[in-house]
Amino acid sequence: MKRITTLAAFSLLSLALCNVNADENTVKQAFAKSMPDVKIDAITPSPISGIYEVAVGANIFYVSDNGKYLLQGRLVDIQTRTDLTEEKLSSTRLAALDKIGQKNMIVFTPKIKKYTVSIFTDIDCGYCRKLHSEIDQYLAEGITIQYLFFPRAGKGSESYNKAVSVWCADDRNAALTAAKKDQKITSKTCDNPVDAHMQLGEDFGVKGTPMIVTEKGNIYPGYLPAKQLVEALDAEKKPQ
Repeated sequence: MKRITTLAAFSLLSLALCNVNADENTVKQAFAKSMPDVKIDAITPSPISGIYEVAVGANIFYVSDNGKYLLQGRLVDIQTRTDLTEEKLSSTRLAALDKIGQKNMIVFTPKIKKYTVSIFTDIDCGYCRKLHSEIDQYLAEGITIQYLFFPRAGKGSESYNKAVSVWCADDRNAALTAAKKDQKITSKTCDNPVDAHMQLGEDFGVKGTPMIVTEKGNIYPGYLPAKQLVEALDAEKKPQ
C-alpha cells in the first residue's frame, strides 16, 4: 500500500512538472509567433499562480501561462512592501553589464579598490561634467568608475560624435577628461561600443545623465558627490 501511494505521488509530481514545461513552451511559442525578434533569456514561474516571469535583456515581463496576456510593470509584495520586480531587475542589469564587459567601457581605477560603479554619461551634460571634474574624489574613496556613453541627443549628434572620437583616441581616459572640459579633441572613427552602450541605457530606462549603477544592480539617477555615493554603497552591503 505504501509503495502504491509513493508511486501515485511520484506520478502526480511528474504530471505537474510536465504541465510547468508545457506552460513555459506555450509562453515561448506565443513570443515566437507575436514577437519573433525578441530574445528570451529566461522564463520562470512568478509568485502569482498562472503568471510567468520572462527576462528579456535587462527587462522583466509577466505573461499568462496560456501565452495570451503580457503585463509590463512592477510586482509588489503588499505585506512586506517589497518591489519584487526591482529585485529581479538588479540581477538582470548586472548580467547585461557583464555582457558588455569592462573592456568596452572607459575605466578610472583607484589605487585601492573598494567599490565599483557603472555610470551612463553624456559628454555635454552639465552634471556629468561636474561629476567627472571630481573624479579624484571618487578615486580617493576607492570607487572604480566604469563609464558607458549615453549621448542624450541621439545617434549622429555632436555629443555622439564626441563619444566615438573619445573611444577611438589613443588615450581614452585623457580624451574623455578633455572633452568634458569642453576642450577640442581629434575627430576619429573606429569600431566602438557607443551604440551598444546607448541600447543598454534604453533597456535600463535611462531618463537623464549621469545615471549610476552599483555593484548590486541598484540605480541612482543623477549626480551624487563622492561622500554621499560611498554612504549609499556602504548601506548596500549591510544586511537587510
